[in-house]
Amino acid sequence: MQARNTPHVIHGPERKQPDEDPRWRSIFGVGFTFFIAMIGMGLAKVPLISHLGSMVTAILLAIFFRQFFGYPEILRTGIQFSGKKILRYAIVLFGFRLNVEVILQQGIGLLLKDVFSIVLAIIVTMLIAKWIKAEKALSFMLAVGTGVCGAAAIAAVSPIIKANDDDTAIGVGMIALMGTIFTIIYTLLLPILPLTNIQYGVWSGVSLHEIAHVAAAAAPAGADALAIALLAKLGRVLLLVPLCFLLAYWMKRKDKGTEANVDFPWFLLGFIITSLIGTYAGLPQELLDGIAVFSSFLLTAAMVGLGLNVSFQALKQKGLKPLFAMLVASILLSIVTFTYQALG
Repeated sequence: MQARNTPHVIHGPERKQPDEDPRWRSIFGVGFTFFIAMIGMGLAKVPLISHLGSMVTAILLAIFFRQFFGYPEILRTGIQFSGKKILRYAIVLFGFRLNVEVILQQGIGLLLKDVFSIVLAIIVTMLIAKWIKAEKALSFMLAVGTGVCGAAAIAAVSPIIKANDDDTAIGVGMIALMGTIFTIIYTLLLPILPLTNIQYGVWSGVSLHEIAHVAAAAAPAGADALAIALLAKLGRVLLLVPLCFLLAYWMKRKDKGTEANVDFPWFLLGFIITSLIGTYAGLPQELLDGIAVFSSFLLTAAMVGLGLNVSFQALKQKGLKPLFAMLVASILLSIVTFTYQALG
């Protein structure tokens, strides 16, 4: 009997199936975070939900999706890529929104108030966290988010202090939720506050958590109030850069003599470069607006990547005490900054 020949020809390296190739795993996972981000941004345009903003809506959507449905293992690599790498790219692009010249020429006085707000928020949050024995890394991220610029600040400091994804995602959700609550309270109080529109704008800019929160709270007081509020808030964003470099230096000293290694926050250099380009390169406003939209989308997708790794069990175990510390610090920050605006 003649043996049957079974042809087996390999042209080049054997191809892997998409579910076996790491590159495809990354593409599938990143695409999944982009898909949920688009849904979140769409939902954020719905009345009432719009107060949360796209990032909060998307991260909440991702958290609930993970808890009720989960996701296949094939998506994990890309999801982690979104939560870490894309997060840093988004922060670099975020720099195009920052007009350095306006801040330095017109907002020097506001910068001093911004420094005070940051220092007060961090000190109060960490003192309370220490007193009630709250989780340290999460408390610190909430402190920086309260003092500086919300989710973007948490995203910037989390790799420096080597926070895990659970803590980062929980922190982003908490800071955005707290900021939304305070924004609503500010808006309701506006008609009865003994402040001029400009004073109210400054108060909003130096005390509220996110840029979106500042804009939402200040807009009802008029264009001048909104402009000064955003100027004050952008000063806090600018101060994020030296704060992160100081934090990286402190972590290096803290870990000296051990095997621990703190990655240099190169993405902050990118943030500075894009800030300078956006300020001095004379780019068309349409291009800057497009970059702002794209950076918001990337940051939203990164929040989805973080949200898909959140555990409700971790939130219950670690989140309540840091949330209390941030709440007290936020209330104190609002009262103190309101007082010196009213007296000024």
